[in-house]
Amino acid sequence: MKILKITDIEIYQLGEKADSGSATWAANSILIKLTTSNGVIGWGEAAPTLRVRPVIEALNEVARIYRGSDPLNVERNWHEWHKHDFYLPFSFESTTAASAFDIACWDIIGKHCGAPLHELLGGIMRSKIRVYSNGWYDGCVTPEQFGEQAKRYNRIGYTALKFDPFGNYYDYIDEKGLQLAYDRVKAVSESTNGETELLIEHHGRFNPNSAIMIAKKLREFNPLFMEEPVHPENLQGLKKYRAATDVRVALGERILTKEHATYILANNLADFLQPDLTNVGGVTEGRKVVAIAEAFGVEVAFHNAFGPIQNAVTLQMDTAIPNFLIQESFYECFPEWKKHLVKDQWSIVDGHASIPTRPGLGVEIDEKVLEDHVVEGQESFNPDEPVWVVKNTWKSS
Repeated sequence: MKILKITDIEIYQLGEKADSGSATWAANSILIKLTTSNGVIGWGEAAPTLRVRPVIEALNEVARIYRGSDPLNVERNWHEWHKHDFYLPFSFESTTAASAFDIACWDIIGKHCGAPLHELLGGIMRSKIRVYSNGWYDGCVTPEQFGEQAKRYNRIGYTALKFDPFGNYYDYIDEKGLQLAYDRVKAVSESTNGETELLIEHHGRFNPNSAIMIAKKLREFNPLFMEEPVHPENLQGLKKYRAATDVRVALGERILTKEHATYILANNLADFLQPDLTNVGGVTEGRKVVAIAEAFGVEVAFHNAFGPIQNAVTLQMDTAIPNFLIQESFYECFPEWKKHLVKDQWSIVDGHASIPTRPGLGVEIDEKVLEDHVVEGQESFNPDEPVWVVKNTWKSS
């Protein structure tokens, strides 16, 4: 059998040439295109969050390992990069770049075998994927605004909503901030008649004492989970939080390795795990993280905030894994060009996503849309609103 080789590697920085009102992270995308010696194309995606230029440089470094390699040898290729990059386990830029290549290789593998990715990962565990909406509260400040938007998304068919009710509080939250968060959450709950599961996003920005106060204040709403309640580096603080509260905790988008995931699970620091396939090592390492979580009896709710290639590979994994919980979706809130970046669009009906069935990731890039949105340079920066928040919500009044 003739050995496949990666013969061409293209890296695309995508964005909006004019401000369209999208949040910074949503307005950017980093894709790679791998072409093999027999003409098969695979697409991958890397995470851009305020790191666009460093990530692109990291992609160029990883390319030196993957160029000329056989894309079918995902384990060998991953370990080859692991051997060369001294800081891989601690570098987001390195892990996201390697993840993009791994995802693109799996796209090639599926096309080479004539099968959608989920068939190569164990087959179908579920025929549709329950999703929750994120990003839906763009511009919401008052409890009434949160309630009205939540009602609209509930009517669309979403049965779960994630949101950050904490305004511009960071590290510490006072009684005024606690009450405002309570009023916002209450408005969402009441506007949907208690029929929508609530997922409370903390964005990993509070000290343990503040996070504990928040948990006690919002406990009555029985949230499905509290996401990243304390600063992610403060593992001792997270242990303190777990000992002092009885709410469910989800985290994992900033986990870079399966070893990091293992530590979190072995120390009972999370009830649900949220790895990001564009951060944790693509499909090759991501499926190991899922298996480790399964061994601990922990369900998985993948982080999925960047673009259509990430979404496609994540849905493929959701289809096959046994310990699936629920899937994040920003689809309704993405800028239009991101929605049209893939030709074979999945659909969301009654709060559930359909499964891409074509070979590989199951989607095809519209290269005209891609070419129209190629940009260069650093992404925009707003000193008055962190890049990770939903646009125009860094306000408490």
